[in-house]
Amino acid sequence: MNLFIQYQRAASLLFLFVFIAGCGDSGKEHFTLAGSTMGTTYHITVLEREGIKSNQQELQQAIDQQLLLINQQMSTYQDDSELSKFNRALVGEWVNVSANLFDILVMSMELSWLTGGAFDITVGPLVNLWGFGPDGLDMPSTVPDAGNIKALLEQSGFQAIELALDDNSIRKTKPVILDLSAIAKGYGVDKVAELLLYAGYTDFMVEIGGELRLAGNSPRGTPWRIAIEQPDANAFGQSNKAVQVSGVSIATSGDYRNYFEQDGKRYSHTIDPTTGYPTDHSLASITVIADSSAYADGLATALNVLGPEKALQLAEQQGLAIYMLVKTEQGFAAQYSEAFKPYLQ
Repeated sequence: MNLFIQYQRAASLLFLFVFIAGCGDSGKEHFTLAGSTMGTTYHITVLEREGIKSNQQELQQAIDQQLLLINQQMSTYQDDSELSKFNRALVGEWVNVSANLFDILVMSMELSWLTGGAFDITVGPLVNLWGFGPDGLDMPSTVPDAGNIKALLEQSGFQAIELALDDNSIRKTKPVILDLSAIAKGYGVDKVAELLLYAGYTDFMVEIGGELRLAGNSPRGTPWRIAIEQPDANAFGQSNKAVQVSGVSIATSGDYRNYFEQDGKRYSHTIDPTTGYPTDHSLASITVIADSSAYADGLATALNVLGPEKALQLAEQQGLAIYMLVKTEQGFAAQYSEAFKPYLQ
């Protein structure tokens, strides 16, 4: 099984799609690549560049090898992956890891501290308990026992992860299980973008499972036009807002398609790592624009946990570009930070 199929069900479903109107008719010369990775799919659009002879087959092979490497390093499904080996390590045992894995762990810890624990790569067992993880093949329908929730909560917490910057080694101070589902797809996007830049391409779009990174211009010769989906479970693909962007990454997190109801109460698939229970607020979806796709990916997940008030407060404090769709009695209301305003013009 490929990496992070859990994320399609248990973390944050991504609701971005791309408008490249007229590309096929009058756009600049470009080619597209597509494939499967991390339990989802990827789509890449690359504009031809003068002086570069494109060998699409070799390029796709290089991309697939890069994504395969990340899968081998970060998968929770492969017993021999670096992450799986660390998850089996003894408490207190230092484990040397690759630069990629260490890099994503450093970013994960930064996001955890920044968001007060709303982002936590040790929350996987709790997601599983609620039935939204890879162990639940069907949609969950019952609330777990409170005692089981408390027990798993006590065995989680990002504070139990320690990193040694001098030799890329990590250890855990209690038996936590790490799951990078909420950030690894974005990291994969970043690594593919680095590969394309190294190959000399300056105009491209990379998408893995909804996580995006845009460089240069689209085939129309203008910035990439990205649409944010209206959060309506019965109207997939309906646009709420479109933005034109270049040189940035975009990620969206929402909870309006993956949930269950019991005794008239709705339980979201988004688990708050600080309580062990699903979030209960009015935020339907949140879109984040950032330089790094991995950062945007993880941050969107964390801000979705925080809810609209705390998310907007943090965004204004940190200068984060976010766009939220909040449930109201009249429908959905848009709220966004000052840093997002330029993208709406």
